Amino acid sequence: MPDKVRIALDAMGGDHGASVILPGADISLTRHPDIEYLLFGNQAVLEPLLAGLPRLKAKSRVVHTEVSIRMDDKPSQALRYGRWKSSMWLAIDAVKKGEADVVVSAGNTGALMAMARFNLKMIEGIERPAIAAIWPTLKGESVVLDVGASIGADEAHLVNLAAMGSAMARVLFDIERPTVGLLNIGVEEVKGLEAVREAGRILREGQFPHFDYHGFVEGSDIGKGVVDVVVTEGFAGNIALKTAEGTARQFGQYLRNAMNRTLAARLGYLLARQAFRTLRDKMDPQKSNGGTLLGLNGIVIKSHGGADAEGFASAIDLGYDMVRYELLAKIGESMARDLLATTTATATARQASGAAS
Repeated sequence: MPDKVRIALDAMGGDHGASVILPGADISLTRHPDIEYLLFGNQAVLEPLLAGLPRLKAKSRVVHTEVSIRMDDKPSQALRYGRWKSSMWLAIDAVKKGEADVVVSAGNTGALMAMARFNLKMIEGIERPAIAAIWPTLKGESVVLDVGASIGADEAHLVNLAAMGSAMARVLFDIERPTVGLLNIGVEEVKGLEAVREAGRILREGQFPHFDYHGFVEGSDIGKGVVDVVVTEGFAGNIALKTAEGTARQFGQYLRNAMNRTLAARLGYLLARQAFRTLRDKMDPQKSNGGTLLGLNGIVIKSHGGADAEGFASAIDLGYDMVRYELLAKIGESMARDLLATTTATATARQASGAAS
């Protein structure tokens, strides 16, 4: 294990920028005193905030840049004006140069993916990265990917997602053979888009050394923990993620309203206060904030742009764990074997399909 964890922060990213990112970094530092930060952003903005966070200031080095990526920029725009000089690019570049172990950003997702892919390059056998999220379930936690790195996927990419997600689940959850499900509109094999059906056939007929294919799963199965890994393309995955987060907030508001409605309800809340706190913590989307960009030659953590300080701290915690337990190397070793199997299975399926036509 490394003696310290060096974290590069895109301090200007997200909806709220440094005003949330620096307090979040300070929160995570209380949990992990062996963190050292590289803060990339405008020094005139960062220094006054650091003055009020002496513990964080003592464990941080500021790298000045006045260029930051806007949340509504297209990836091509961000690359044109932000390459080599933006806070996002410089934070990613610190990982490439070995100056940091992980980069955490709440900035523009498309720009982050494009810059990380351009700078860090992809693991051999992977064409594009995927954002993998840790999803709380009734049975514990599952890995869900892709939740927004890119839109659309053919069967080969979906099978690769299965390999990447199962490798992450093996390491994070200490499961010898994770179960993998393909998100679909039904569990029947005849349902869904052609690419999903074909990916299901490849996974069903292939021989994979480190995961078991469960079959199709529906949206309601994710929270039940039916499988350890849920695979979907980024458009559907992002909608599922944000729908779940919105539903959790809606339910929480309903509960707060109900608890304040009558005196009896308020008394009932006092008696069951600890149980309600446990429920609140379990349902709080900020507690599981942070997705890992899998498939890159480096650790990149994406925080929600609208995360609060506690939420951003959760994203840093995820990056810390990825480094502390050397998950990138372990995932890479596991994924290499499964990728060979997925490549073989996909090629065999395509040959069979060509022969049949």
